[in-house]
Amino acid sequence: MRITPTRIVLAVGLAALGLAVTRPTRGAAPALFRDVAEESGLRFRHFTGSSGEYFMPEIMGAGGALLDYDGDGDLDVLLLQGTMLDERKTPGEARFPPAPGQPPGARLFRNDLARGPDGRRRLHFTDVTEEAGIRFLGYGMGVAVGDYDNDGHPDVYLTAFGPNALYHNNGDGTFTDVTRAAGVDDPRWSTSATFFDYDGDGNLDLFVANYLDFTIAGNKVCFDAVGARDFCSPSRYRPVPGRLFRNDGGGRFTDVTEPSGIAKAFGPGLGVVAADFDGDGRLDLYVANDGAANLLWLNRGNGTFEEQGLLSGTAYNAEGLPQGSMGVAAGDVDADGDEDIYVTNLPREGSTLYVNQGHARFQDMTDAWGLRAPSFPFTGFGAGWLDYDDDGRLDLFVVNGAVNIVEAQRGQPYPFQQPKQLFHNDGGPPLRLVPPEVAGSEVGRAEVSRAAAFGDVNDDGGVDVLVTNNNGPARLLLNQGPRGHWLQARLRGRPDNADGLGAWVGLARKGAPTLWRRAHTDGSYLAASDPRVHFGLGGSAAYDALLVQWPSGRKEMWTSSGADRTVTLRQGTGRPWR
Repeated sequence: MRITPTRIVLAVGLAALGLAVTRPTRGAAPALFRDVAEESGLRFRHFTGSSGEYFMPEIMGAGGALLDYDGDGDLDVLLLQGTMLDERKTPGEARFPPAPGQPPGARLFRNDLARGPDGRRRLHFTDVTEEAGIRFLGYGMGVAVGDYDNDGHPDVYLTAFGPNALYHNNGDGTFTDVTRAAGVDDPRWSTSATFFDYDGDGNLDLFVANYLDFTIAGNKVCFDAVGARDFCSPSRYRPVPGRLFRNDGGGRFTDVTEPSGIAKAFGPGLGVVAADFDGDGRLDLYVANDGAANLLWLNRGNGTFEEQGLLSGTAYNAEGLPQGSMGVAAGDVDADGDEDIYVTNLPREGSTLYVNQGHARFQDMTDAWGLRAPSFPFTGFGAGWLDYDDDGRLDLFVVNGAVNIVEAQRGQPYPFQQPKQLFHNDGGPPLRLVPPEVAGSEVGRAEVSRAAAFGDVNDDGGVDVLVTNNNGPARLLLNQGPRGHWLQARLRGRPDNADGLGAWVGLARKGAPTLWRRAHTDGSYLAASDPRVHFGLGGSAAYDALLVQWPSGRKEMWTSSGADRTVTLRQGTGRPWR
């Protein structure tokens, strides 16, 4: 979608930067995104457990996921919750008490999507936490989703400040905590995690990013520039290494952090994404570290990884400096057939876009793509590439929220709020910041946002966004803008992993470059997204074929079966392609 341009300057601190963005003319279409959480029954407010001690976990969470846990074809919502960290106080004594009537612990909401009398899809969510058997009461951080036992039902791994949990999906609407039996617990402060098949055996393995060696007893006292109490920098604590668990089948995992080489380097890990960055057909790992060099683990195909962050150009920014990196998103923004990396960072650093030049050789192209100035004032967290207007080009959605007191908000009860941002891809650099009056009031609303998960929640061909807010309500931003034709592919990957996670999917059209997307649930920050692969087709519904390179390396193609629909691609039913 092209917005008729006149020039404005955003009133969120960007005026000082002289940053111009586009503004709609009178009579423009309704906002692109609208929050429907409250009206659809998705009622959830995050509880930080803040007691005035400025414990670091209070400001870092929490996450959420979009997943079809009950197999009915639509996306349900899982949200993680905080709890009291100061055992001397009760939740009622917290600085920001829990919302009245809100039960503790993670919450699972079933999507009861139905068509109304007018034919329109109606969203309605029902809290099914108790009946589903989700009894996670720890201080929740993030979610990873993947069918680790290939039974056709997505399982969930929940990370926390404290013990993590693996919940097996029983396929009847219930889950069972199998953490101990599976051998995947980690008592440290875990953040983002990903299910991915690194050894190509068809079973999803698990990588867990860990953050800092922080304890309640060892909490340090820190102050801001004017001497007020504030959260500490991560540099005040030692980082702890992440962990790699190999899936051995039969519901058991083995910790292979040491023999895989993953233990050789680590930092304060926050964001993680698995993708084939060097094009050798094997899934690699990229880990965003807070205040330290980011890590690119290239998969050598023999069960080991080699860290190539510095050589690849993705460890530091163009100035050769580490950044306070939080979230990460992988996607082919320049449509050249490989995956680029976007990393969110602290204010006065700006986010970073590493463009893949091929074979995992990256260049910091942040300025060329127009992303440094808009991100400069903010603390970025969750982010994702999405084609929100279905024009065939990947746009960018970013959520922000400070971790230290925002000077302009000093004196407010919770002075960490910042707006979200939507960037439009016009077909090449730079990306264009969409003003909040066009993107939607909830996009421009200043909140302390953390996770962003992406998926078509109401099955209308538009990618929607689930946003979690620290010490605030969850938002479900429904995509209601004008869009082109579209196609979604649901993969069924047996004998590879059941949802084909990690598969490289292309949409081929005569006279145009093939569009490439990866089937994944990971990326962003503390979030898990829709595993379906989404393509925008623009003004023409025509395409020739869908191409899939499965994680095993097998290549298949399916000829066009029409657009504006979701198709299911089952491994072994397509024709070979080279």
